Amino acid sequence: MAHYTAEVLWLREEQDFLDNRYSRKHLLRFDGGLEIPGSSSPHVVSLPMSDASALDPEEAFVASLASCHMLWLLSIAAKQKFRVDRYFDAALGVMGKNAEGKMAMTVVTLRPEVHFSGARLPTREQIRQMHHEAHELCFIANSVKTEVRCEPVL
Repeated sequence: MAHYTAEVLWLREEQDFLDNRYSRKHLLRFDGGLEIPGSSSPHVVSLPMSDASALDPEEAFVASLASCHMLWLLSIAAKQKFRVDRYFDAALGVMGKNAEGKMAMTVVTLRPEVHFSGARLPTREQIRQMHHEAHELCFIANSVKTEVRCEPVL
């Protein structure tokens, strides 16, 4: 069983805090040493209490789904001897009320565009099948209640 860690650090510093006008900026730190500035989304907490240039939890959620799908697709393509030159995904997450009436990421749509090269090129059906298999194997997609769609650009 693998374990994954993330550290989240927020400091009040000189802010009043009790007036509810404190900065939501914080630091996300990962085990490999990567540090990423984090914040609430400006869609949730208005500027200047949020930092639009920092990663917010909703963006991180969408990115984790897109990244997981990509990593599985690359693995599947390599095993099938299809050479991938470029993978691009403009993933989109939609926030709305779920079936229980709570705010949630209700749909995440992946839009991967994969470019292949070499003597062995996959058919459209093989590409669809690779995306289907990647979706089925994605640990993150298997971990959430949100509907995760994959609409590859073929």
